[in-house]
Formats: sequence, structure tokens, C-alpha cells
Amino acid sequence: MWADKSSFYHIYPLGFCDSPQQNDFTSTPASCLFKIYDWIPHLKKMGINAVYFGPVFESGTHGYDTKDYFKIDRRLGDNQDFKALVTKLHQAGIKVVLDAVFNHVGRDFFAFEDIKHHKATSHYCSWFKLNFGADNRYHDGFCYEGWDGCDDLVKLNLTNPEVREYLLRAVAYWIDEFQIDGLRMDVAHYLSPSFLHELRQMCLSRKADFWLMGEMVFGNYNRLVNSRMLNSCTNYELYKALHSSCNTGNLFELAHTLNRQFGSNGVYSGHNLYNFLDNHDVSRIASVIKNPQQLKPLYALLYTLPGIPSVYYGSEWGATGVRERNDSEVRCSYANPQFNDLSTHIAWWSNYRNHSETLAFGKYREIEVRKEILVFSRYTEEKELIFAVNISSESQEIQHRQQKITVAPYSMEIINF
Repeated sequence: MWADKSSFYHIYPLGFCDSPQQNDFTSTPASCLFKIYDWIPHLKKMGINAVYFGPVFESGTHGYDTKDYFKIDRRLGDNQDFKALVTKLHQAGIKVVLDAVFNHVGRDFFAFEDIKHHKATSHYCSWFKLNFGADNRYHDGFCYEGWDGCDDLVKLNLTNPEVREYLLRAVAYWIDEFQIDGLRMDVAHYLSPSFLHELRQMCLSRKADFWLMGEMVFGNYNRLVNSRMLNSCTNYELYKALHSSCNTGNLFELAHTLNRQFGSNGVYSGHNLYNFLDNHDVSRIASVIKNPQQLKPLYALLYTLPGIPSVYYGSEWGATGVRERNDSEVRCSYANPQFNDLSTHIAWWSNYRNHSETLAFGKYREIEVRKEILVFSRYTEEKELIFAVNISSESQEIQHRQQKITVAPYSMEIINF
């Protein structure tokens, strides 16, 4: 699968394009997506060969409150703008993955609007979970189930065949019309396995190498990541272990996670999960990490551990942002891409991984772990690579085949090429 050998770049388009926070649904499409054209040389320099775009379809606010699955958000542009962008990215050798928000919709979604107007006589009542014996804060004359209690996000009834058919028809349109290469399933842990199986079958019937990745914040990833449903999912367990181990100066936490997930009896052995150090839902890694000098070894780990690496736009040059204040802190716009010492470091590891079958498909084995140093192997039947990462301010010595090797402070060494 192409995604296994990819280095991803994650863009939250509404923030990237500095779009208005509210959609008035009447303005002329803004054609802001063309800004991404200017970033393509930067992506190539970074060794990026796949982009995951956050929500791009017409919505009321942040993109996860969908109004129209068949139309690009007017705050970003129109359908022709997006089609041209995908073509441009494909010409540059970059795959395109879109956010698929299927658990819930916005209150402006056509079926919910129909219910607000026709109440219990609406044809679309079975598309949602409704209670006409009560009222809500909007005084619609009924109550409904929202996502995690958020009443601006109306939960869809995915057991309804009409709802499934509608969503699958939308995906077929994205594949046929825009030639997208994959989907990231929002809150996949809330989606039914039967729906995900049906989705995968439909996608593969249209594009044999179509890739499905799910957002899974908790739970057993194997429940949805398997040959019948998703190809991959967000590895939040590893995300936590990476920054926590650095902040506590204790790589035993990371080593434990890696052995549990990918060791000889690892629960996720054979799966290439989606790895990241930050994204649109969490604080920037440069704000999370206590010692900024540990950013380089962290990114080196991102590209050498089992899984598919992804960089969130702006973080490659150390952009900061704390999500606890508000979403815009981590979903902001940058006038131009920047390139500094950290970017150069990430680009080297990105390009190195892009040309390594061992890193794309190899197994994992721990060789040595201390509080501030981890030595591990990535290996296939044909080749073995050994890495040593040092998160401390002091040089560390390791023993390899009767030879002493010094690992510089805040660095990763490749012991054998």
C-alpha cells in the first residue's frame, strides 16, 4: 500500500487559509485553496508525498459540522478549485487524503433542516435519534442526540440504510470527481464496524489502492484496523509516550509502549499505524515539550519507529500553540512556509524513510533501554537497521558488536546503514 511508504503532511484548511470562523452560506467562493500551490515546493523539500486535509466540505463553523457533503466550503473555494488542487498535488507526486465526518452533521444539514420545518412528518426523522416529547435550547420542538453532548453536532443514525447510501454516494463522488486517494474517518471509534466494512468494499471497487485511516483516541485499534475495515488509525498511545518520555526523562515509558504494540508479541504487529507529534486537536509539540532541544530526537523517532509519520503544518519549523486556550491557537495561518535547522533535520529523516523498505515494513526489536537512551532495531529478512536515540544533554556510550559508540546529546545515530 502506498501509504505505508509515505511521509504525511497534515493541513487544517480553514485555519491554513485564515477563513472566517462563521460561514454565511451566501458569499462568493473565496478560492483560498490556491495558497497551497505556493507550498508545494516546500512539501517536496520536506520529503512529503501525501497530504491529509482536515474538513473541506461546506460547513457552518470549524468544518466538522457538515452542511453539504457534495460541495467544497465556500470559505475555501469551490469544487473546481479543489479539483485543480488535487491535480496539482498529484502532478507533484503527492497523494491526497480527506477528512470524512460521518458520525455527525451540522444543524444546517439538509435532512435536519427538513425535520426542523416538518417536525415528526419529515421523511428524514429516521436519519437521526429524535425525541418529540421534549424540546432543546434552540426550541426546535424536539430533542436529538449530539456528538459527546455537543448539540451543534447532530449524530447520524448509521443503522439507517438511507443514511449509509447517502454517505457512500458522497464518497464515490469524491473519488470519481476529485480522484482522492484516501479518507481519514473522524471519530472512527464511534462508527459501526459493519458501516466501515461496507465503506471499504465500495472504495476498493472504485480505486484498488484506496486507503482508509481512522481517528481512534482510545480502545483496541484491532477492533477496526483489520483486513475488513480500516488500513490504519491514529496512534494516540504512542503519541503520548513520545512526548511524556522526553518530559520526564524516562524512555522506559516509550520502550514499554513500543514492546506492547510492536514487540515479538505486539498487539499491533503487522499494522502500520498513523504516527504524529501533534495535530489540530492537541497543543503543538513545541509547546508541549519542556526542552526544545529534544524536538530533533523526537522527530527522528517519528520517522524510524513502526508506523506512518505525519507532520502538522507549521510544526516543522517549531511553531507553538496551546489548544487549551482555543482551537485557533493550533489552527492558525502562516503567510509563507519557513525552513530552519529543525525543518532541515525533519526533511533529512523524511527523505531517508521514503527510500527505506526496512522502515516502511520492518519489524521492531528493543536492544537496550536506559532512562535517556533507547537502542532499537528495525529489520526485515533482507536488512537490519539499528538506531540509538539520546534525549539527554550528555553524550552516551553504547556497546555494539564489541565496539563502543558515542551518541551525541539530543540526537539519533544510525549504528549500521
